[in-house]
Parts: sequence; structure tokens; C-alpha cells
Amino acid sequence: MTPNPIAETVRSLMPRAKAELTELVAFESVADEAVAPRSECEGAANWVADALRAEDFRDVALLDTPDGTQSVYGVLPGPAGAPTVLLYAHYDVQPKLDESAWLTPPFQLTEREDGRWYGRGAADCKGGFILHLLALRALKANGGVPVTVKMIVEGSEEQGTGGLERYAEQHPELLAADTIVIGDAGNFRVGLPTVTATLRGMTMIRVQIDTLEGNLHSGQFGGAAPDALAALIRVLDSLRDENGSTVIDGLPADAAWEGLQYPEEQFRADAKVLPGVDLPGAGTVAERIWARPAVTVVGIDCHPVAGATPSIPRTARAQVSLRVPPGQDAAEATKLLFAHIEKHTPWNARVTLEQVGQGQPFQADTSSPAYASMAEAMRVAYPGQEMQAAGMGGSIPLCNTLATLYPQAEILLIGLSEPEARIHAVNESVSPEELERLSVAEALFLVNYAGGLGA
Repeated sequence: MTPNPIAETVRSLMPRAKAELTELVAFESVADEAVAPRSECEGAANWVADALRAEDFRDVALLDTPDGTQSVYGVLPGPAGAPTVLLYAHYDVQPKLDESAWLTPPFQLTEREDGRWYGRGAADCKGGFILHLLALRALKANGGVPVTVKMIVEGSEEQGTGGLERYAEQHPELLAADTIVIGDAGNFRVGLPTVTATLRGMTMIRVQIDTLEGNLHSGQFGGAAPDALAALIRVLDSLRDENGSTVIDGLPADAAWEGLQYPEEQFRADAKVLPGVDLPGAGTVAERIWARPAVTVVGIDCHPVAGATPSIPRTARAQVSLRVPPGQDAAEATKLLFAHIEKHTPWNARVTLEQVGQGQPFQADTSSPAYASMAEAMRVAYPGQEMQAAGMGGSIPLCNTLATLYPQAEILLIGLSEPEARIHAVNESVSPEELERLSVAEALFLVNYAGGLGA
């Protein structure tokens, strides 16, 4: 088989890609000043901007978005009359969580014996930005980039605070493109080229229960005094039925999934479910994680176990995430969630509800010409494999904003967040082989798309 020159170029660039990803991962760019200094996000944003300038991008700018963070923007002009492609990634990351559970430092990219590169953001989504750079460099070395490229690298995607969405709505011409490649999804498994056809939306809320003016002695008052933590537990338990399915009054939870299926044993292995522990919920795994709502209690504030005293809590608070499937409106789901919690709060306890984030679900048109161009590109980058379309349970709020602003644009979602990447968890990693193959696929896609393949 004749070597593909783009593939050969990408392979030669991989040592540089690793060095650059090492530099970018070193920034603790969590877009929450309660977790990491703002200077870490600023450093990452400037690093990205410098990388774009080095690749001859014009109009490179750090955009001050309404949520107080910065997104990085630039334009790489293509040939006259060429289509425009918007490439997206984000440089902000999730917190490191329990640092002691990381086998290597979370903000130090480390290659381990399995060949993967470990570090927070390696896959989600600093690696996505490096993927874009690799694809563009390979094209430059093999005749040039055949399209006009707009690059947008977000600074607060993980927080769900909507800064870039609102900025784009205020400046609708900025991100206009013929097609959009979101580099923040992932293959169904390593080595299986996948585009993500659906995304669940998300709403994040805080629930606070107050019952007493102060904590009380559990021996003197226990049994009659209303316990705020017990009330909160009752509320949270009402969000699931006996088999673990999410049940929110008025919110449909029975949608079917007809596409690529997710075998239960493979899911158990990917999720690292402990032996003997059952999977909650009803329906197929694909339906549970891609087509139906899912509620998760992501944090609780009350007495810590260490130093606990035998007292009745006067207040308790939880943060709750609700994933909203395609076909449902996240704002309406939030209203239903609020109403459900208020209805199910026991003992007339005082309940305070606060929304802290929201994003709409998304569904792509996989029959569009851009998908044909990507299918052919992935066929070359992954010999012997055909492109698959899957869902993703996570949320990328920008997708629906872009689909609304640019209804004629085709939106494709690819990326490095396959199951072994363990994004949002400790010991996040990226497969260098996936980074290499997806960079080849993206470069070939741009060639195919510019040539009108699939039109």
C-alpha cells in the first residue's frame, strides 16, 4: 500500500505534539477561581493564542466573554472561493479531584507503560486543540490548507456558564461557517472511528433544605425535630425509582435508541463497575446514557464524618446534575425538576433552589455532505473500519447555539474522549494513536470537503 503523505507527515509531527500538549496540560486551567487561580486560565489562553499566531492565523484575539472568561479566536485564510470551516476545542478543564488518587501528577503529562499520555485535559479537550494543529500542519506540508479555517478555543466549557454562547449570540458573524468540527467528543472505543450524532443537554442546580434555627442535640430532640439532611435525602431519593431510573414528574423517560448499541458487559468494563454491582435503570445501555434523562447528585454539603457530633443538622445542601436527552428542552426540564423537588420536600421544610448551569441537547443531520466527506476520511485514517454514528451522554452547550445561529451549517463532533480516556475522573489520559489517526482524518476531511465530496 502506498503511504499516505498526510499520514506520514502527522506521524513525523507526533513528538512535537507531545511536547506541546505537555506545555498546555501544565496549566491548571479550571475556570473557577475557588479551585485554581485565574492566572492559570490566562496562561493557557495566551499559550493557545501564541500557537495560532505561529501558524499564521490572522485576527487572533482573546475574547472577553460575559461569564468573565476568555475564548481564543483566529482565522487562517484559504483559497479564494473556498468554504469556511470552524474548528472548536476548549482549553479549560475539570478540577483534578483527589490528587492522591492520580498515579502521576495531574498537570504533568506523563507517558506510562501502556503507552497512553496521562494528565488533566489530555483528552478533554486540550488534546482536541493539538489535534486541530496537527491536521493543519499536515495540510500545509502537503500543498496547503484548502479551506478557510476559523478556530475558536473556549475557556469555560466545563463550567457550563455559557460565556461563549452569549458572546456568539452578540456577535453572530464571528463564528459563521459552512461546516463546524467540534473536537470535544470521542470514538465509541479505541480504533473505531466515530462521529457523535446526539448530545444530551444539561441543567445544574443547587438544593438547600433548612429546618431549624440551629443544630440540636440528637438525644434531647431526635425523633421530633426536623432533620435537614434527612429531608434532603428524601428529596434526592425521589429522583429515582426502585430500579434506579430517573423519575421527574412530567419529564418523559422512555425514549428508544435505534442506532449503535452498547453491550452491557462492554459498558461495565469501560465504566469499571465493581464486580457484583448492578447497573441502575431500565432499557438498553444506549437508551439509558444517550436517549433518556439522567440525574446525578454531584455533591452534598453537611456535617463531615471527621469531627461529627451527635447533633441534628439545621441545614443541608446538594448540587444536582440533570442530563437532558435530544427532543427535550433543558429550560422546561429545569422547571419540572424544580417543581418535583418542591413537591417532594417533606415536613414543609424550607427549600431553596438555584440554577448554576444549563445547556440544550443536540442532534446532528448525519445525511449531510460533510458526513460523507468525514466517512471517507475516516475510512483512510482507520484502514478496515467504517465510520460509526453514536450518541454521547455529555453536553456541549455551544452546539445548539451554533445550530441556531447558523442553521445551514453542518456540525460534526469528533474527538479523543473514548472510554479509556477517563475524562472528568482521576487519571485522565489520551491515546497517542487516536490523536494521530484523528488528526489524519481531520486533514483528509478538509481536503474532501473542499473538493465537494458528498455534495
